[in-house]
Amino acid sequence: MGNLLAFLDIHRKKDEKKDEKKDEKKDEKKDEKKDEKKDEKKDEKKDDKKDDKKDDKKDDKKDDKKDAKKEEPKEVWIMDPATDTYYYWLCTIAIAVFYNLILLVARSCFNELQYKNTVLWMSLDGASDILYYIDTFVRARTGFLEQGLLVKDAKILKEKYMKTQQFKLDILSIIPTDIVYLYIGIDNPEWRFNRLFRLPRLFEFFDRTETRTNFPNIFRIGNLVLYIIIIIHWNGCLYFAISKILGFGSDTWVYPMTANNPEFARLARQYIYCFYWSTLTLTTIGETPPPVRDIEYFFVVLDFLTGVLIFATIVGNVGAMISNMSAARVEFQAKIDSIKQYMQFRKVSKSLEARVVKWFDYLWTEDKTCDEKQVLRNLPDKLKAEIAINVHLETLRKVRIFQDCEAGLLIELVLKLQPQVFSPGDYICKKGDIGKEMYIIKEGKLAVVADDGVTQFVVLSDGAYFGEISILGIKGSKAGNRRTANIRSVGYSDLFALSKEDLMEALIEYPDAKYALEEKGRSILMKDNLIDESLVNATDAKDMEVKVNQVETTLEVMTTKFRKMLNQYESSQRKLKQRLSNLSNEVRILRSDDE
Repeated sequence: MGNLLAFLDIHRKKDEKKDEKKDEKKDEKKDEKKDEKKDEKKDEKKDDKKDDKKDDKKDDKKDDKKDAKKEEPKEVWIMDPATDTYYYWLCTIAIAVFYNLILLVARSCFNELQYKNTVLWMSLDGASDILYYIDTFVRARTGFLEQGLLVKDAKILKEKYMKTQQFKLDILSIIPTDIVYLYIGIDNPEWRFNRLFRLPRLFEFFDRTETRTNFPNIFRIGNLVLYIIIIIHWNGCLYFAISKILGFGSDTWVYPMTANNPEFARLARQYIYCFYWSTLTLTTIGETPPPVRDIEYFFVVLDFLTGVLIFATIVGNVGAMISNMSAARVEFQAKIDSIKQYMQFRKVSKSLEARVVKWFDYLWTEDKTCDEKQVLRNLPDKLKAEIAINVHLETLRKVRIFQDCEAGLLIELVLKLQPQVFSPGDYICKKGDIGKEMYIIKEGKLAVVADDGVTQFVVLSDGAYFGEISILGIKGSKAGNRRTANIRSVGYSDLFALSKEDLMEALIEYPDAKYALEEKGRSILMKDNLIDESLVNATDAKDMEVKVNQVETTLEVMTTKFRKMLNQYESSQRKLKQRLSNLSNEVRILRSDDE
């Protein structure tokens, strides 16, 4: 029994161990499952985060693309109002507007003109309407300047155009009012009068042309004449229309078209007679049949008032234009008169007076009375420089010493060139004169002559130059800064002069260029054997001596100033010691009093 119990205990223990092992395995499996679940959750979270990041990146990319699309608007066609294309388009639309301005009223009043050419008018009306529609689109795409830059955003341009008064007028001008033709017939062009709301385009074309033309005064006069003709034309058409309403030949005032006057039935005679009547009435000349009915009186009175107001304005403008055209001559003549008075007052010889008058005549006949500085004074410096460069730079480059100079110096010199005109026989310079300027021949001929003024050694013509070495003041030059020849004008000569002062002023900012010019001038003189080395050394010695003297003078001045300062210091020290001693004495006295 004992053995049996021991055996059972052993088996029981084994079973317990097995159960413990099973429980441990189960616990391990549970732990493994839990770990796996945790790992799965972590992986899921990681995947979610990755997906979120990917989604965020995709969204960011989409947003970036949208922003890029917003930042980069589509390229659209824009009309720049400063280009020739815009001006040519204005010319095109102005023709359409002028067609409607002249022919609509004529076709409405002269029925025969409308009946005989119906197909032609319908074609021209259609073409003008197409141009009107295109012009509305062009106006909506016409750029404007904002902070100096051309705005090219089609949306902004459209919004700006729609806010203007012209937009309303343009819309009125393209309303298809001639749809009424379907009900009342095509021979009623008065329904197209709304096309005249685009008249501002015609005025804009006139303004642009006036600024572009080289003959603005002539254009203004022609423009005024055109306005006069248009007013007379419209008034004549209205006269014919009123005559048609009242009845042709019904009295002496209306148009005299009756069976007894077949000549007045012709279209050409109708228009010419009405134009003639309108001209006489608006110019208030009279000589027309007097009105008979009340409406005729009213119309004639309106014509007279219109004629007085309009033609007074027009005549005044014409007078002002003619005065402006002759303003240059008046100003020039005033200069001549003042000089003549001065010469008479000073009793100048007749021969010299005649030379002065001839010189003025030459300036006027050759259009050389313009003062360049006066004309260009209203331009900014940048534009002045560009004009001067365009006119004079090539001339200045011909001078040997300036051929390799930097552009900045050439621009400075170009602005300092002064035009001068010499009469026949005038000396530009004489041998031995001090050279204060150099000359470049723009037009004319100059002769290098002997001392007698007659014998000619050589003749200089357009593009030649002289005097460039003398204004540089080259050291060692045998001629120094004096002229070496007599130069005389053969006829009238136009020259450019550059003074020594202007050259040196420009060279202050270009020291390297100054050294290069002096070296180039020295090499030219050496080539012509006009350099004296002993003079160079003597000049250098003199320059050194001058510099030493300047240093000594400066040193003496500084020594004197130092002595004055030292004396002032010693004096101040003495005064300070005296004050200190006085103070110490006062302190001692106070102490003795206290004791």
